[in-house]
Amino acid sequence: MKLSVNIDHIATLREARKAKEPDPIFAASIAELAGADGITVHLRADRRHIQERDVEMLKETVKTKLNVEMAANLSMIEIMASIQPFQVTLVPEKPNEVTTEGGLDVILNEGAIRQAISRLNSHNIKVSIFVDPQLDQIKASHKVGAQAIEINTNSYAISKSEKTTKEALKAVIDSANLGRKLNLDVLAGHALNYMNIKPIVKIEEIEELNIGHSIIARAVFCGLESAVREMKSLLER
Repeated sequence: MKLSVNIDHIATLREARKAKEPDPIFAASIAELAGADGITVHLRADRRHIQERDVEMLKETVKTKLNVEMAANLSMIEIMASIQPFQVTLVPEKPNEVTTEGGLDVILNEGAIRQAISRLNSHNIKVSIFVDPQLDQIKASHKVGAQAIEINTNSYAISKSEKTTKEALKAVIDSANLGRKLNLDVLAGHALNYMNIKPIVKIEEIEELNIGHSIIARAVFCGLESAVREMKSLLER
């Protein structure tokens, strides 16, 4: 299974002091050298961590593939059309949220998402949609023309009981199965860590995980290279 490392929180630390370091570009290089198969960043409207210049520089320096999470609005679409990362992941975005709170409602926003995908695809940018593990949302993602889905694993990751954990895991499995049947590339992520990752790794239909906070938190104590290598080793099937 592939691993894309989200480096947003390297930029969070930098922006806490409005300084030049730590540099997310350097962090991306370390992650790749440690075995990461891709680099993920979220360019938010409020620019709370990753900045547009970061994305521009990552486009020039990332050797694997660059995945940019963003809201499906016109300004972001035009920025990505100019930079042309390998992949864009469309996500919902609220001004005061701590992190992304749930999947994008593709059914409710079908028109805008379809237009965003068309525009991004015209610039040879692959489009994934971050969705909750709900079959109707998976079907809608296929309908609007996405090339991939990223299944939101938050409900599984934060579950406090064996019963709800099994139910949440089954929802992820069913969503992954449907995504594969619809010829979508199937990715997953959100709140995954070193302790809860293994059941997700066993889902053969999922080909890549996006993980950030857990890796950066571990890196505080053992270094980014070690943190990435350890997570990558847990993804072996």
